[in-house]
Amino acid sequence: MLPAPDAVHFALGGLFASSFVSATLLPGGSEVVLWTVVRTWPDHGHAAVAVATLGNTLGGMTSYAVGRFVPRRELPRSLTWLNRWGVLALLGSWLPVVGDALCVGAGWLRLNPWSSLGLMAVGKLARYLVVVSLV
Repeated sequence: MLPAPDAVHFALGGLFASSFVSATLLPGGSEVVLWTVVRTWPDHGHAAVAVATLGNTLGGMTSYAVGRFVPRRELPRSLTWLNRWGVLALLGSWLPVVGDALCVGAGWLRLNPWSSLGLMAVGKLARYLVVVSLV
């Protein structure tokens, strides 16, 4: 028989969901959820950062996938910067509003998905480490 999940497991599941949704075009506040989880269960700080980073990165890759489905036409002026910087621009995928657009644009430009995944994860991890350092 499996042990019953405790409150921290539910909290981490909610953190994953919040982080995932926050990385899509839908609004979310994963930083507040992360802060609350770490404040309530400080011994689970590393797990919380890992869960938030994973959820937010997978949400970013979902936005990337959406971008791949948008029909290709002439390069929009707004994507010129992303096209110039390439996958390195995805280090900014953690930024509110702009980050979601970067992920969609990366998919539209067909940037390398593995490099995109890695750089999104680095940027998102850095943001969550800053949030946790403020707890």
